Amino acid sequence: MRYRKRPSCGSSSVAAPSITEVKPTRADLVVDGLARAYPVAVCELDYRSEWQLLVATVLSAQCTDQRVNQVTPALFARWPGPAELAVAEQDELEAMIRSTGLHRSKAKNLRMTANRILADHDGEVPPDLEALIELPGVGRKTAKVVLGEAFGIASGIAVDTHVKRLANRIGLSTADDPERVAHDLETLVRRDQWIDLSKRLVLHGRRVCRARRPVCDQCVLAPSCDRVGL
Repeated sequence: MRYRKRPSCGSSSVAAPSITEVKPTRADLVVDGLARAYPVAVCELDYRSEWQLLVATVLSAQCTDQRVNQVTPALFARWPGPAELAVAEQDELEAMIRSTGLHRSKAKNLRMTANRILADHDGEVPPDLEALIELPGVGRKTAKVVLGEAFGIASGIAVDTHVKRLANRIGLSTADDPERVAHDLETLVRRDQWIDLSKRLVLHGRRVCRARRPVCDQCVLAPSCDRVGL
């Protein structure tokens, strides 16, 4: 975000505020605005256990939550937990999740993850960031989602395409790399707000601040957004 130098008036001049001075105030406005718009921050993936949430989040990579929710009921009925999925046939699992995209790699990673959880974590999803990202197919974003949603652990802000887009548009981050975006947001926002903010940014990105044709005239963040007026 850039500021134009104000012309001097007489012998006095007013310095333009620095980005570090402006960002915390803007971040507070964003947090408050989204809290009013989405008082109940929800994850739109359907799940009934930590394991189901982990599986659904892995499947959601480059896929909509709506599509994942159409696939997982049959998937969880066929293989309820890691013990069952660990011995699933690759071809059968691929066929079950084909519509989520990247079905071969997702099926392979899910089977390997199920086996790793059985071998290393007594069949339970570990409530630990480093342990989660060691599982096949589980990146930092997925781990943050699972820890925040299933365990209430604020390990960081999960940055997907929606969160990245909003952070850039609103002016809270100029980074392109998701981890850099996450770092910028985590620096500006209190830890106790990380979990809900992640979910609210996703919801707002899907419903209002869409990639194409954002509905700016209905956006609670419009007063704080760099896009408005461009």
